[in-house]
Amino acid sequence: MNSYDFTPLFRHSIGFDQIQSLLNNLTLDDGTSPNSYPPYNIETSGDGSYRITLAVAGFNKTELEIEVRENSLSIIGKIGSNKNSKLLHQGIAGRSFKRVFSLADYVKVIDSTLENGLLHIDLTREIPESLKPRKITINSISDFSSTDEAEKLSSDESKAAA
Repeated sequence: MNSYDFTPLFRHSIGFDQIQSLLNNLTLDDGTSPNSYPPYNIETSGDGSYRITLAVAGFNKTELEIEVRENSLSIIGKIGSNKNSKLLHQGIAGRSFKRVFSLADYVKVIDSTLENGLLHIDLTREIPESLKPRKITINSISDFSSTDEAEKLSSDESKAAA
């Protein structure tokens, strides 16, 4: 198990301590652990839209649960047991699972569909207007039309001083 010490990086930053635990968790899941079921893809369209596709053959939508809590997306599959039939051979993986994804700030789940044994979860990054870049116009004294504006400013200043 690899563990990294990011202490030198956090000497001059506040609030980034979650990065260390996120990176440590990523190094633990190398795809060979039992946590590799069900297989999944993560796609992006480049405009802040994402799609997670999980291969959940054998599950119906009543056996699947999608939950978003804080910055975590959990997909839980609980397969029902079929006691009416006796299996001679079981080659189809029909086991319960829980898959958890960490979501970045402002990433929201917008839709999910189950089609042909694939569960599609659509996400989008919605940055609030207050955090989006905006342009600030630069004004100068020469932008005032004439001495009338300058006189108005000086009279306003003298009224404020009185």
